[in-house]
Parts: sequence; structure tokens; C-alpha cells
Amino acid sequence: MGVTMDDFSEKPMVEQVQIADHYGTEAQQHVNLNSNVGARIQNPLAGIPRDTLMAQVDEFARENDMTDIQDLLRKGALIAQDPPAFETLEELDDEERLVLREEVTHKWRQPTALYFTVILCSIGAAVQGWDQTGSNGANLSFPDDFGIGATGNSAKGKRDTWLVGLVNSAPYIASAFCGCWLSDPLNYYIGRRGTIFFAAIFCLLSVIGSGFTQSWPQLFVTRLLLGIGMGAKASTVPIYAAENSPAAIRGGLVMSWQMWTAFGIFLGFCANLAVSNVGKIAWRLQFGSAFIPAVPLVLGIWFCPESPRWYIKKNRYADAFKSLCRLRRNKVQAARDLYYIHAQIIEESSIIGDSNYITRFIELFTIPRVRRATLASGIVMLAQQMCGINIIAFYSSTVFVNAGASRFHALLASWGFGLVNFVFAWPAIRTIDTYGRRTLLLFTFPQMAWTLLGAGFSFWIPTSSNAHLGMIAFFIFLFAAFYSPGEGPVPFTYSAEVFPLSHREVGMSWAVATCLFWAAVLSMTFPRMLAAFTPQGAFGFYAALNVIALILIFLFVPETKQRTLEELDYVFAVPTRTHARYQVTKALPYWFKRWVLFRKTARLEPLYHFDAPVASDQKRAVKRDDSS
Repeated sequence: MGVTMDDFSEKPMVEQVQIADHYGTEAQQHVNLNSNVGARIQNPLAGIPRDTLMAQVDEFARENDMTDIQDLLRKGALIAQDPPAFETLEELDDEERLVLREEVTHKWRQPTALYFTVILCSIGAAVQGWDQTGSNGANLSFPDDFGIGATGNSAKGKRDTWLVGLVNSAPYIASAFCGCWLSDPLNYYIGRRGTIFFAAIFCLLSVIGSGFTQSWPQLFVTRLLLGIGMGAKASTVPIYAAENSPAAIRGGLVMSWQMWTAFGIFLGFCANLAVSNVGKIAWRLQFGSAFIPAVPLVLGIWFCPESPRWYIKKNRYADAFKSLCRLRRNKVQAARDLYYIHAQIIEESSIIGDSNYITRFIELFTIPRVRRATLASGIVMLAQQMCGINIIAFYSSTVFVNAGASRFHALLASWGFGLVNFVFAWPAIRTIDTYGRRTLLLFTFPQMAWTLLGAGFSFWIPTSSNAHLGMIAFFIFLFAAFYSPGEGPVPFTYSAEVFPLSHREVGMSWAVATCLFWAAVLSMTFPRMLAAFTPQGAFGFYAALNVIALILIFLFVPETKQRTLEELDYVFAVPTRTHARYQVTKALPYWFKRWVLFRKTARLEPLYHFDAPVASDQKRAVKRDDSS
């Protein structure tokens, strides 16, 4: 039918944007951040008279002891008020105009400190991936060493398969019930960098300990400790990357979490393969080798700047400005971002107010704007487990052995899966900020459903045929190729950006706990499911879950591409019912008319209506992307 990823989006943003006809009046109308029925995206500084804005900036500088950069803050506020109009501001010099212009024309031209931060975040992701795959190869030998290697439907076989699943699920149990929820108080008291350091220590020491265990309960405990570090790290690193990154490339930088998690998974498979023939200690080395990437994370995190938004949350505006100066090319960019974040936080405070840890958690489900982010992030995180990727990441070696491969060839096939998973994550660096998060999900979930079905059906090919193992591996690799640029990078990127600053830590904790809780369920149940359902039934079950996830994403997950973290307040102020109704009554009929009936005259009404300065900035950026 000639369907492409563009067909699942709400049309290119240039065609969707509607600029207010009477900007001067409309921009000053207040948008309710709990019920944005009109789906308007507003700049909180738009429409403020210049004299009033300058007076507010001067007061801000005095209150925060920043009068030494008062003129710079004035420039920043004027740029933030109407981003595309910077060319007309007489206050700016030629160098400042050039830097602002190159935010669009050369958006990847960023300071070294920003890229160093992203590299450290990538190492944190690689630790996560390597930790996940150590058990994949070890599953082939540690159960026999600990006397829990029986299979089948006997009483001992059932007990042992559940125990193997329990040991494998231990990190995800600890993450879901402890590690993720520690991230909020840890972030509050010791910041983003301190939390990452804390998590890295757990990831370093626990995997070394797992290599010296003498019984399955000891291994279970060391993997529980690993889960504390994994949960705290997974809840913090994507937030840290998102808060430090400019909006135009935030998706590409934050998705490095998944890309380098995939790289860590690949390195884990490499380690599994490298030590597969060393004898009885192979599984100990497979578990313990995950300490390698944790070392540079422990040592390097303190060389990165702290999140400026964390400093702002602590009312340390001067420190936030210093951090932004390291993360942006010019001080005028730092001043603009500082004042814009401050202005939006004032808007947020009108619906949030003061809160503590318990009330912030409760507010995830009671404040409408926050509840919509909770719903959307929960869906994309749950979908990562529903899609079935972790039945391969956790148990691919077991699956390939069941398909008739030797242990070595099973590890080799798993290595191939890891390579495909990593290589196909690279396209998302560009597509996540051009096609968008939602579009990537809507395109890839149908593909993952039929490839899983293909893998399951291939088990019916006679084992005497070379095609039996070959077709199973082919469909699993194809599944990974569709997963990696879609559901791979989106969930952690999406969840890190959708919550307001006041609820970002606890919101991300909720999202990651949701993901890892269901990872624990999957890890615990899949060995028994494989025995009870057979591989055909198990793969078919997860193929059906892909279809359910697709429907949930279509109805309840808004797009977030190329919006600042603060502007997303207006996106998630749109009522869930309004968003779902639009998808069913506008987007779906449009897609049917355009790509089933092939009516080129079909047009899609936009959902969001942007105030003039926001719309113009978006329009300019998208035009640049389209021409490149």
C-alpha cells in the first residue's frame, strides 16, 4: 500500500500549526494547565508589554543576587518572549545572533560539556544493558550448579523453572519496589549526579559479588542489590540527559539511553560468548563482567555539570546559570533558558503548590495535567514489556537451545540478536525528533506483531530442516530491527520529558517502576510459559499484546517532539477524552481516506493550536529539517 512512517503522524508540523490571527490579544488569554480544552500551546511570556517584562527581569535579578548579569538576563527574556524575532533585537551583537541562528542551521553544534554529559549517560545505559544480559548466557549453566536445573512438568521441574525465573527477575523486583522509588529522595538531597553515583556503586559491587555466590539464595540477594542500583539509575539518567539538552535535539540525545543500553546488551552477549568455553566458572564470569562499564561511570560523573533545572528547583539560580553556561554555546542562550524555565515554573506552581514525597506520588493520579503524563508514560513503559523484547533479551539462549541449537550456537545467535538490536537503534537519533515519538511507535508495533508470529510459526518447521533454526533466528533478528528504532528508544525518552519539574523524579520513578515490575513478571513467568504454552503459544501471546499496545498508544499517547520541557505542560493539559476523540474521529478517518482510498485531497485538521511566537519557531525549525 506504500505506507510510510509519515502516514501515522498527524501531518507535518508545518501544515498543522495555526498562528493566532490576533496574537496580541490571544496570547494573553490564560491557558488552564489542568484542562486545556482548546489544545493551545502558549509561551508564558507572550503578550507581556516590554516595560513590564523588563521590570520583572530586574526584580528576578535582585531577588536571586544576579544583578551582575542583569543586562544579559534582559536579553534572554526578550529572546524567550518571541524566539524567532531575535534578528530584530537591537540589544544583541553579531556573535549572539549567529549562535541563535545556528541553533536551527547547525543544531548539533553544541559545547563539549554537553557531549561529555551525554557520553557519561551513555555509559550508565551500557551498564544497564550489560547487567540485563549477564543472566542470558548464565542461564545455561548456573541452574545445574545450584541444583535447580530440572525442566519439564514434574514437580521438581516446575519448582526449578520457577526458581530460575525468580533469580532472573530479582533485579527487576528490587528496582520496581525499591530502587526506582529511592530516586526521588536521593535526587532531592544529593542531586542528579549524586544519585547516579550512588546507583553506580551498587551496580559495580553487586555484580562482582554475584560471581562469588555459592547457592541460588546468595545469587538472588546479590541480584536484588543490583536492582536497587538499576532502578535508581534508570529513573535518573534519562531525566538528567533531558534537563541538560536543548529542545531541538533532546530526543536524539536522550534516546542515547536506549541506544547505549542496546550496546551494553551487545557487549554482554560478547562477554557471554567470550567466556563460554572456560569451564565451570563461565557463568560466574558472565555475571561478574558487568562491573567493567560501571567503573568509568563511578569515576566520571562528577566531571559533568549538575542539572540546571535541579538547581532552579532548589532556588539556586546563580548555580543554574553557571551550569547552563557550560551546556550552551553562548551566555545569552543560558540567560534565555534560565528565565524561560523560571517563567514556566511560576505557571506550574499555580496548579501544583507545595508538596512532599507522599503527596507528590498521590498527585500523579489526582492533578489532571500530571495524571495524563502518568497515563501516557505508563502506557509506553508497559508496552516495552508487552512487545516481547525481553523474552529475547533475557532468554534468547534458552529459546535457541529449545530450537535445537548447541549451547555455543545459541550464544552465537544471541550475539547476533544483540548486534542487530544495537545497529538498528542508530536511525532513531534522527527519526525521533523528525518523525516524532508517537509516529515511531505507531509504525513499529504492527511490524513487531507479525515478526513474533513468524518466529513462533517457524517452530513448526521440522527440526531436521536447516530452515528450522534459520527462520526462527531470521524472524527474531527482524523483530529486533523493528524494535530498536521505535519502542526501544521512545519509552525512557518520553517518560523523562512529560512530567512537570515538580513531579519529574517521582513521575520517572513511577514510569520506570512500571516497566521493571512487568519485566520482573515476564522474567519470572517466561520459563514456565515456554514449558506450558510451547514456543509457538508463547510467541503468539506476545504478538497479541503488541496489537493491544498499539491501540493504547494510538488513543492515549500525545506527541512531544520539538517542544521544550516547559511547553509540554500545555500538551498534557489537553483532556484525555479530547485527545482520544481527535484520534478516532479525525486522525483515523484521514488515514483511511488518504492511504486506503488514496484520496490526495484528504486533509487532517490540527489538534494543537500554537500561539504566534511558539508556532513561528516550530515552523522555522521544521522547514529547516525538511530541506536538509
